[in-house]
Amino acid sequence: MLQPPKLFCGSSNTALGHKIATALEVEVADADVKRFSDGEVDVRINESVRAHDVFILQSICYPGNDHLMELLLMIDACRRASAGRINAVIPYFGYSRQDRVTHERVPISAKVVANALCGVGVDRVVTIDIHAEQIQGFFDVPVDHLRAGRRLVEHVRSMQISDPLVVAPDAGGVDRASRFAAGLGAMMALIDRRHGAPSKVKSMHLIGDVTGRACILVDDMIDTGSTLTEAADLLMTSGAKSVRAVATHPVLSGSGVERLNRSKISELIATDTVPLPVEKQIDKISVVSIAEHLASAIQNVHLGRSVKELSS
Repeated sequence: MLQPPKLFCGSSNTALGHKIATALEVEVADADVKRFSDGEVDVRINESVRAHDVFILQSICYPGNDHLMELLLMIDACRRASAGRINAVIPYFGYSRQDRVTHERVPISAKVVANALCGVGVDRVVTIDIHAEQIQGFFDVPVDHLRAGRRLVEHVRSMQISDPLVVAPDAGGVDRASRFAAGLGAMMALIDRRHGAPSKVKSMHLIGDVTGRACILVDDMIDTGSTLTEAADLLMTSGAKSVRAVATHPVLSGSGVERLNRSKISELIATDTVPLPVEKQIDKISVVSIAEHLASAIQNVHLGRSVKELSS
């Protein structure tokens, strides 16, 4: 008889972990994730995982280095305890923006993370809306890349926004915005964005007519918020009626929350891949849970079923 999956959670997103466990009708497996007195990560698995299908949930969000180390040590602990298969469920894959050489003498950090995960013995990786899809090729194990778009489209459709127009904030986001627009049954526009320094925008040009439209900016994440808030400024000065933003991962580092609060974006719709501490839970942010989405993926992986529908 097939044993149920064992779901462990690191410290990065325990709330999401408990929601997933509820959807799977299992308990979160017992593990201690602590710190030694010098700050080093201390991990202990408190129940048998021998021959079990193990899923370890951990977003690599702030503090990303600590959470990555927790994940690596939990994988290693499970491997040494003879787990049958070890699956890393990484809702937000930190370091994914360092996916290629952009300047001389810089690392490809996403590849380093992939090497580390494979090196400690992960058998499969499940992630959602990774920043650069080519990162899947950095791994020597299967990677299931899920999309939150369908869940977010359902939420936006339920809002019954009149005359919506989906806007891609840059050329790299055209495919994502196009899928979102198709799901919503809306047209789309594009902002041609040229980068300067990291997290800074050099110039932006709008392609498309937004006059009188309810614009919806669609991106995979919002970090410092400068890109989306400046895009909102451009849309409003170009005649848009309103601007909302949809982003899977609400990273919101630095002054991101303050910038969002001051911006012309009326609402940010995000998911719970990255937990929002109390000080970041402002009225402008609506959170759509992807717990059931991830639970379905975990169940399908556990039973050997396809996850293709969850990846579209």
